[in-house]
Amino acid sequence: MTTTCLVVMGVSGVGKSTIAKRLADRLGWSMAEGDEYHSEANIDKMEMGVPLTDQDRLPWLRDIRDWIGEQDAEGVNTVVTCSALKRSYRDMLREAPARVFFVHLSASPELIASRLSARTGHFMPPRLLDSQFRDLEPLGADEAGMTVDVADLPDHITEKVIEDLRRSGAASA
Repeated sequence: MTTTCLVVMGVSGVGKSTIAKRLADRLGWSMAEGDEYHSEANIDKMEMGVPLTDQDRLPWLRDIRDWIGEQDAEGVNTVVTCSALKRSYRDMLREAPARVFFVHLSASPELIASRLSARTGHFMPPRLLDSQFRDLEPLGADEAGMTVDVADLPDHITEKVIEDLRRSGAASA
């Protein structure tokens, strides 16, 4: 039986980790933090304020895709955080054998900038936000997923996602 993987995506500071953790807890699914799959070289680049290239991201995306596949082989439904900014990145994640469903967390650049300026202990500096918005390709109509505005409270966002997953059949939560 094919499992489901929710990829909680969006630019840095949009709340991927917060919402992914809540979804994993509510659904009882396994969770991975995509940032933990970045190489030290990628983290160093981001800390220096240098945007990652597609080439920089390829091994990271492959590692996340492979984790999804490993969990699927074990019959485990999953939630993973991953910016998945471009369609080509999402295409790579969809190569995993699980049914991959994207939850695009969306917000205005102003809201995200205010969140990033208040955040501590993360390697992604606020000055890279513009490059992320430039790279962001919204979900296409043919991509399994949903877009959610994160201006609402995390509990409300989580409930909305779970309701939509139930309606779409992506989760029997």
